[in-house]
Amino acid sequence: MRLGIDLGGTKIEIIAIDEAGREQLRRRVPTPQGDYAATLQAIHELVRAAEAELGACGRVGIGTPGALSRATGRMKNANSVWLNGQPLKEDLERLLARPVRIENDANCFALSEATDGAAAGAPVVFGVILGTGTGAGIVVHGRLLTGPNAIAGEWGHNPLPWPTADELPGPACYCGKRGCLETWLSGPALSRLHAQRTGESLRVEEIAARALQGDAACEESLAQYEDRLARGLAHVINVLDPDVIVLGGGLSHLDRLYTNVPRLWQAHVFSDRVDTRLVKNRHGDSSGVRGAAWLWQP
Repeated sequence: MRLGIDLGGTKIEIIAIDEAGREQLRRRVPTPQGDYAATLQAIHELVRAAEAELGACGRVGIGTPGALSRATGRMKNANSVWLNGQPLKEDLERLLARPVRIENDANCFALSEATDGAAAGAPVVFGVILGTGTGAGIVVHGRLLTGPNAIAGEWGHNPLPWPTADELPGPACYCGKRGCLETWLSGPALSRLHAQRTGESLRVEEIAARALQGDAACEESLAQYEDRLARGLAHVINVLDPDVIVLGGGLSHLDRLYTNVPRLWQAHVFSDRVDTRLVKNRHGDSSGVRGAAWLWQP
C-alpha cells in the first residue's frame, strides 16, 4: 500500500492507493498554519488513522510546497513559510518510524500525470501547475528529474522569453526578481494584468466567461495570456523537447488553451514542426496527492 500526503497551505490530505493505483481511502484536515510542531502531529495522526482503518502499513510519500535543500536537508522555498529551515523529512521519519520520500508539489503533479494520468506512457513529460503560483516538474521514463540543486522544473522563476518593450522590466516577484513567468502566468497575475488594462477587477473565471460572451476587453486579456504562455512553453520545448506538456491548476480548465497555445508556440520553437502535445490533466486536484503516493516506485 502507498500513502500519499499533500501538505498544502490550507489543508493536509492523505490518500491510500494499491499497487494498481486504485484509491482505497482519502481524508483531509485543516493545516495548522504557522505551527510546525502541530503540522507534524497532524500528518502523524492522518497516517495512524489511515493504517488503522485499512489494517495495513504503508509507504509514505509527501508533496510539499518548496523543496528539501541538498546542502542542509532542510526545507527551502516554501510559501508555507513555517516549513522553511525545518528538518521535515528527518522529523517525519522519526515520528512515523520509517523512511519517507518528500518532493515538491509540482513534481508530484507531474509524476501523477506521467504515471497513470493524461501523459501515461510518454517518455518525457513536463507538468505545469497554473494556479495561485506557477510551478512545474519533469518526468523522464517514469522517473522524476530533480537535479543536484533540487530545482529541476522551476520554470516559474525564469523570465518571460522574448519580452516586448512594454513587458520590461516586468512585475516584481516575491523571489526578489522582476518579470518571472509566475508574475505573468498565475491566476492572480491574469486578474491583476486585466485590472491594469481595464480598471476592472475580475476573477479568472469571470474573464473567461465574459470573453465567451463577446467581451472584447476580456478576450484581449486572454489572448495576451495565451501569447505569453506560448512563449514560456516554447522555451521549455527548445530546451527539454518533451513529448507531452500537461497543464494543471485552475487555469487548466480554460479549454481554449489547448488549441490556441500550440498554434502560437510554433513561431518560437526552433523546429520546422512541433510534435509536443499540450493536454489537460486527468486527475485534477487529486494529482498532487496521487503523485506523492507514486513517489514509492520500484
